[in-house]
Amino acid sequence: MNNLKKLGLSALAASMAVTTASATDYAVTGDAILKFASVDDPSGAQGASGKGIGVDTDLYFNASGETDNGWTVAFFQAANTDGAWSNSSSQVTIGMGSLGTLKVNNKSGSAANGIDDVTPAAYNETWDGLALTSDNPSFFGGSTASGSLTYSIPTQEVSGLTINASIDYDPAADVGSTTAGGVNATSVTGTAMVVKIDHESGLSIGAGQEKVENGVATKTATKTGDDEESVTAYVKYAMGPVSVGYQEAYQNSANGGQDLEADFWSIAITQGDFSLSYGESTRTSHATSDTAAVERGLESIQATYTMGAMTLGAAIAETSNAAGTANRKYEETELSVSFAF
Repeated sequence: MNNLKKLGLSALAASMAVTTASATDYAVTGDAILKFASVDDPSGAQGASGKGIGVDTDLYFNASGETDNGWTVAFFQAANTDGAWSNSSSQVTIGMGSLGTLKVNNKSGSAANGIDDVTPAAYNETWDGLALTSDNPSFFGGSTASGSLTYSIPTQEVSGLTINASIDYDPAADVGSTTAGGVNATSVTGTAMVVKIDHESGLSIGAGQEKVENGVATKTATKTGDDEESVTAYVKYAMGPVSVGYQEAYQNSANGGQDLEADFWSIAITQGDFSLSYGESTRTSHATSDTAAVERGLESIQATYTMGAMTLGAAIAETSNAAGTANRKYEETELSVSFAF
């Protein structure tokens, strides 16, 4: 065997030794959520009110280990078990010590997606499950949430400040087309940058920028499409049992789409096992000429009470100009009992 081959095999063996990890810690957890919902949408497509009862069940798998060179490897898998088994999200995190952290995200988990809405809430985000999808004000981070890589620098601590910065890269942004094996296939690239700064006083600020090349799922041969860009910024403050937050987001849509802007704020109070919050948001859609703007408003009040592994939740939300239709009102009430195991 010549020296070149020996050198190559030695390097390969060293690489395998460095990347060998044993999962020394693992856990399986889950939850079951029983829900009752009531919807009042008299001017909607169905033109009627409705009520319903349902069950939402999830399983979470976690495993972690350490490589021979001291790096850490963690695996997370979430599965929704309502009827047919489905992969809700998954993530592999590699902690590289002073080199930072690398994450591989599937369906969620990107840094941008993590700051789509950071305002405090007792139950869920103001809009989550309590409003029509088209009225969701937290559109930031959705394009690079799935099938992406996230690199984060090591956390920096300076004079009471904790600083975190991350970069997302998604080679198949905002698409649904797949090849064999379920790998997204597209020539559209998405990138995002996120910076978060927390102060020991309870003040937190952050900002993010997201860009999707060509702004569509398939790039034209002549690359005539415009890039789609989104930005967001937030500020939060926590003092004792009270937390308040405010956030804004903007999106310059591509290829004749509507530009979007949103602002949302909330206040939450927690006393022991009881939490109460109130939040408002607006989402405004503009035509490319900045005319015919449609503003949709959302208000929500929420409360939860935790008793060990069981949590009682209640939320009421009301949307004005729902789905961009003038004077359309959409109201939803949700009651839940959740069990964690």
